[in-house]
Amino acid sequence: MQQNNGLDKSQIISFAVLCLVLFGFMFYFQNKQSKEEAVKAQQQKTEQAKSAVKQTQASNINPNVTPNAIQTANLSNNELKIEFNSLGGQVSKVELAEYKAYDHKTDKADLPLYLITKNNSNYGFQFKDKTGKVINTKDLVFAPTVNGNAVTMTANYNGAVIQFIYTLLPKYTLDFKVRTQGLSKITADNKADFLWDYSVRNLEKGRAQEQSHSEFSYAFNNYKDYDYDGRTTMTEDKETLNWIGVKQQFFASVIEAKNGFTQSKGNQETIEEGEYLKKLNYEGFVQMTGSELNQDFTWYFLPLDLPLLKEYNKNFDEILPLGWSFIGWMNRGFFIPIYNFIASWGLTAGWAIFLLTILVKLILSPIMYKQHKLSAMMRVIRPEIDEVNAKFKDADPMKKQQATMEVYRKAGVNQMAGCLPALVQIPIFYALFRFFPNFIDLRGQGFWFAKDLTAYDDLIKLPFKIPFLGDHLSIFALACTIVILIYTVMTSGNMQQPQQEGMPNMKVLMYIFPITFLFFLNTSASGLSWYYFVSNAINILIILVIKYVILDEKKIHAQIQANKEKPKAEGKFQKRMREMMEKAQEQQKAQEQQRKKK
Repeated sequence: MQQNNGLDKSQIISFAVLCLVLFGFMFYFQNKQSKEEAVKAQQQKTEQAKSAVKQTQASNINPNVTPNAIQTANLSNNELKIEFNSLGGQVSKVELAEYKAYDHKTDKADLPLYLITKNNSNYGFQFKDKTGKVINTKDLVFAPTVNGNAVTMTANYNGAVIQFIYTLLPKYTLDFKVRTQGLSKITADNKADFLWDYSVRNLEKGRAQEQSHSEFSYAFNNYKDYDYDGRTTMTEDKETLNWIGVKQQFFASVIEAKNGFTQSKGNQETIEEGEYLKKLNYEGFVQMTGSELNQDFTWYFLPLDLPLLKEYNKNFDEILPLGWSFIGWMNRGFFIPIYNFIASWGLTAGWAIFLLTILVKLILSPIMYKQHKLSAMMRVIRPEIDEVNAKFKDADPMKKQQATMEVYRKAGVNQMAGCLPALVQIPIFYALFRFFPNFIDLRGQGFWFAKDLTAYDDLIKLPFKIPFLGDHLSIFALACTIVILIYTVMTSGNMQQPQQEGMPNMKVLMYIFPITFLFFLNTSASGLSWYYFVSNAINILIILVIKYVILDEKKIHAQIQANKEKPKAEGKFQKRMREMMEKAQEQQKAQEQQRKKK
């Protein structure tokens, strides 16, 4: 009986050569990447220089704007601290009092968490006067009046009065009413253009991960439908949006229009370095009645906490990217409730994930048992497969395949059964890929050397950047890669070597897979790496227990021999495969006869 001896000499050499080629490729492009980053950094400095003079542009409409004319007003409660600026009557600063932002200098989450500050958000209503001149409320100077939990911003323009009335409410809500009087004497427009420019601030440790989760989010069809856009442009010219928001990894800034936004469009631009991740611009129209702008809006500055989002009953829970269809159901209906239940025992987040992993393994154990039993049966019949390969070495590949399938059929081995565990693992993997970096309860939760399970651990820091890997090595990602490699070695013994020249060696490809996994996990949430480390370590233990305790290969061999003596009913799949092979053989023979005739 052939045993699994792991890697042979030729496989080790192939594996080493492929690794050298891979790393050579990465270092070759490192200099090119550095030059590109330098160019992007220079472009960012230019953009910052432009924004520094933005406030002086207001003098084009209102020459009385001076630094002394700019005032601020403040409202706060236990959840939000909001500052308003008289230039444009806008929200100029938003702090979430119960959360902290990550500080890259101290490597700790100890900074005040500002969604809006330093002019990263700029919004206003734009229309034309009767002479065709463009008027934008961003450029007007408002006078603030504070009354309890409300701020009224009032501006006058050529006899027209424009008021922005803000009222701070519980649940991260800011009511926003727009009222005008006398505007109809200045404009004949029947709609106003709402413009919102927003630069997403870097609040989390994992820049690339947070950047990928920053995008437009919006609802329409009376809050029933939801969509998002992480591309360069978004266009919704046929739908009336109930709300439009800019989503980040764990937070969102959303504005709701009671009568909706129409003819919406927007674009976004990725920022590679610095304080900001993305720059987004939105434009949509709101209706005016009798050329007066009297509309109600609501601002929401939200943590993406699933129970909180559901309370609004505005489809806000869709902002949380837990996956579509069945994937989202797994997260909402299984992983989040089970994690919360385990965490309620008083365990730290890391140990809660550990127990969650064990629970998932127990649920999947019947499928895994069948998989490993199939693996043991494959080992037992391996000598017979080798005999078939030797017998039909120079024969027609179709005949060799038919003979191989006949061995499997007589032994009662269903090769397709081995695909089931892999198919089951795919939705689980994707669900967890969505769960760990988006579950706000894990944000800031440390475990061993990982300070935040929603970001990578970087205990090993590199003095240079490696493309696709970064400037660090995640210990959890390394540990996960090692156990996957061990698991691969233990389970690849039954894989047949290629019998024809030019065919790839699947074993070598399987050994490369853990290396590619390292590149994927190195910048991902450390909670995900920890989960898969535990999962694959348990897989290794299960293989050892099944092989040496549960399954007896002698009994399996006897069972296979008994199966051979029994008449086997041909299954539909096997029948179809046999018929396809026979048809292919007939066509091949016909082609050979035609060649001989010619």
